[in-house]
Amino acid sequence: MIKIHTLGYPRIGLQRELKFALERHWRGETSEAQLEATAAELRARHWQQQANAGLDFVTVGDFAFYDHVANHIQLFGCEPARFGFDGSESALARYFTLARGVANEVANEEAHAHGAGCCGGQQGGKPALEMTKWFDTNYHYLVPEFDAATSFALAPERLLAEMAQARALGHKVKVALIGPLTFLWLGKARQDGFDKLDLLDTLLPAYVQLLVQLKAAGAEWVQVDEPILGLDLPGAWLLAFERAYHTLATAGLPLLLATYFSPLEGQLSIACKLPVAGLHVDGVRAAHELQSVTDWLPDNKVLSVGIVDGRNIWRTDLDRALACLKPLAQRRRGELWLAPSCSLLHVPLSLREDAAIDVELRGWLAGAAEKLDELRILRNALVEGDGSVYLELCASRAAVEARANSPRVRKRAVRERVDTLAADADRRSSPFAVRQAAQQDRFDLPLYPTTTIGSFPQTAAIRAARAAFKRGELVQDGYEAAMRREIEQAVREQEALDIDVLVHGEAERNDMVEYFGEQLDGFAFTANGWVQSYGSRCVKPPVLFGDVARSTAMTVAWTAYAQSLTTRPVKGMLTGPVTILQWSFVRDDQPRSTTALQIALAIRDEVRDLEAAGIGIIQIDEPAIREGLPLRRAAWRDYLGWAARAFRISASGIADTTQLHTHMCYSEFNDILPGIASMDADVITIETSRSDMELLRGFGDFAYPNAIGPGVYDIHSPRVPSVDDIARLMRKAAEVIPAANLWVNPDCGLKTRAWLETRAALRNMVEAAKVLRSEALQGKAA
Repeated sequence: MIKIHTLGYPRIGLQRELKFALERHWRGETSEAQLEATAAELRARHWQQQANAGLDFVTVGDFAFYDHVANHIQLFGCEPARFGFDGSESALARYFTLARGVANEVANEEAHAHGAGCCGGQQGGKPALEMTKWFDTNYHYLVPEFDAATSFALAPERLLAEMAQARALGHKVKVALIGPLTFLWLGKARQDGFDKLDLLDTLLPAYVQLLVQLKAAGAEWVQVDEPILGLDLPGAWLLAFERAYHTLATAGLPLLLATYFSPLEGQLSIACKLPVAGLHVDGVRAAHELQSVTDWLPDNKVLSVGIVDGRNIWRTDLDRALACLKPLAQRRRGELWLAPSCSLLHVPLSLREDAAIDVELRGWLAGAAEKLDELRILRNALVEGDGSVYLELCASRAAVEARANSPRVRKRAVRERVDTLAADADRRSSPFAVRQAAQQDRFDLPLYPTTTIGSFPQTAAIRAARAAFKRGELVQDGYEAAMRREIEQAVREQEALDIDVLVHGEAERNDMVEYFGEQLDGFAFTANGWVQSYGSRCVKPPVLFGDVARSTAMTVAWTAYAQSLTTRPVKGMLTGPVTILQWSFVRDDQPRSTTALQIALAIRDEVRDLEAAGIGIIQIDEPAIREGLPLRRAAWRDYLGWAARAFRISASGIADTTQLHTHMCYSEFNDILPGIASMDADVITIETSRSDMELLRGFGDFAYPNAIGPGVYDIHSPRVPSVDDIARLMRKAAEVIPAANLWVNPDCGLKTRAWLETRAALRNMVEAAKVLRSEALQGKAA
């Protein structure tokens, strides 16, 4: 018997309905009941799409208002005590407080009205949970916090209600959960010397209790995601799997253990032997292990093969997939299930009717809905023979052949430039100490110089002007005039706040990757190819289908205009090659390292043009550098080698007096610091506020040689930090990094914030820097 299912499905809706519903609720415009109604409508619609595609189960438990890891924090009753919840708050209000520091902007404004000013008083809200990347994706999850006092108390009401909704609509249900070991692994120990694994024995009873209730409620299967089986795990964690799953098996409900994103390697036999009813493996990233899994997995267990790529949007080569599946189907006596490699959360809902993509290119692509259709075709071919899906297989062959032979994909000049690149093309002419002295002579910046990460609030006026321009209702000159007004406002605001190094605010940019992709050869763009990054933050990744080249300057005119308005230095703002690579749907017909080099050369040309235009400080953002890191350590060295080289190629070829910044956010860096240092940026800005500067300690222990700007406040929360908050964080930073190498900045760009809170937070940030300078002078005098 062959069944088809999905590990998860996009949540946000084709038109980003969930995003807009969330933001209306956070602004206090809608009630919790109205938000819940939108969520119920989206779930029902998406389950029906799964049923219409012929899936044997719909997946319940993959929906989240903000993040599915945060769902599990509430599901197992382990909200951190530091939030001080007293039971008067609704579950949804607590949930949003975990994610954002406040339940909504109305609550935050009320807190400020009762004494939470912007000049150092007690601020409204709490620091939100730390946020980091979900394995090697651009999806962000909220990090659970654990210590010896952590306890678990099952709160299954929301999950059971969603399951009841699905069953009432007539669907068979497979519930998706994060497995207990992955849940603990993803958390952070908030107590020195505390081992998160010690909580397993207190967590397992809550899981068993949940499984018993799911069985009673009519769940057919429960999918238990344990993607950490694709990591290099310590021995104690590996040993814990057998104990954990023997305990879960007592609930008597069929469990499908799901692994993805990485080969199992040494953990393959463990996964196959665990007391579960089935095993899902990633047939895209671990195709070479399918034969071994078939050999190891007992015939009484279901084998679920993730044969359709859940991470990218390229149409499946159905002939190749069938060539892989047919031998498995012939050898397996047990059930074979087909699925995407991982949750379809990481791809757009549908691309079938996307009018922004031309017909030829659209024929090469598949969104989540189209991937479900591919599963149905593959199942029918295996069960009824290729002839039953003859037309579908012909269409697949035609699409694969068209893409392979299209003249749009390869450009001789681009390939020749990569092939003839000089060996020293990735090196600055002088070491950092020499450059730092030359740059200080040029800019004469104070101790603890202040700056921002790049973007300023994308106001309604900015969005309206961009939309009118795209619709043809605003001519080019009118649009450019509107953007120049916004740039001038950003410059004047920064001058008034007394920020040392300014930015132009990026009013003209819709997205830090899409903006550049629109001006580079080799990219295409969808109209509705949205995917969730976290909460209401959605991105529309470019489709990187061909060789990359820059035909004209992309940022110089805007940056030069901003610099003409002020005597203070204005940073040129660029997105780096690895981030453009990671945050695009990247071609899969050549090595990623080759594509990164092509992008790097395009950015290099822009850097040189900015320098020639008189821009003395240039920032090349690489927030995705950690995200691209392979999950297995054995592959780290190769990746970090080509990724750092691509960055250096984009950043080199400039004078010692030109200061080169980079920015990275929401990642752990301590175990890859040699690779980060090898990028050789003059200044690196990183997110550290949610971790209370913990991330910076690794830089100090490593003796990171260049300058660092640790983020001093969380821009993803509307909470305004006090002067004392910021000064305290920077004092902690100065304990591990020399003050002469420290910058003061937010932890990320400000495009999602409003001007009122932005001014308040930056005013406090600048005041904190002045306090620190005064303390340094007093220290010298003493």
